[in-house]
Amino acid sequence: MDEKQKLIIEGAIKLFKQYGLRSVSMDDVSRSLGMSKKTLYQFVDNKDDLITRAIDYVIERNTRIDTKDESLNAIDVLLEISSLISAETLEINPVVRYDLFKYFPAIYNSALNKRREQIYQDILANYECGVRQGLYREDLDIDVVAKLYIKNLMEIHDADFINAPLSKILKVMFDSHIRSIINEKGLEYYEQKIKSHDL
Repeated sequence: MDEKQKLIIEGAIKLFKQYGLRSVSMDDVSRSLGMSKKTLYQFVDNKDDLITRAIDYVIERNTRIDTKDESLNAIDVLLEISSLISAETLEINPVVRYDLFKYFPAIYNSALNKRREQIYQDILANYECGVRQGLYREDLDIDVVAKLYIKNLMEIHDADFINAPLSKILKVMFDSHIRSIINEKGLEYYEQKIKSHDL
């Protein structure tokens, strides 16, 4: 991506975050960037294309953790992955999520599937590493457990029933999850982290 494309995508993201997807027109984007619509259309085909590129940019921009690095403690890595997903979830404007779901369902489903697969690969690698390091249970069905955890993470924004701040829900969810997959050695390490206020 060249600098001009990056400028357009970042400018569009700023508008989308502020006003939502539906209410922002291509005229608004071109005006905010100080360029003609004709110039804008040299870089994107239409609004759907712009939204798709913006979502891809956000997904790629999010820091990826090296889940295959055996020198890193698997519990620390899982905590980092979960923290990044939590921050990402808290950052998304509910209006943007609603607009995407209601008015751009094909883009929404594509982005959701892409992000889900990315998280799944990271979590799966982490579980395998945790088992090798002797921190996670050996009898862990890593495929099913990973998919269940990701399903909960991806649907956390629909947690109205719980009636608690999202940050608290995410913290409790992680604590419950990590305790369900670690063995005695992992639990000892995790409890030490809690006592040292690293969590």
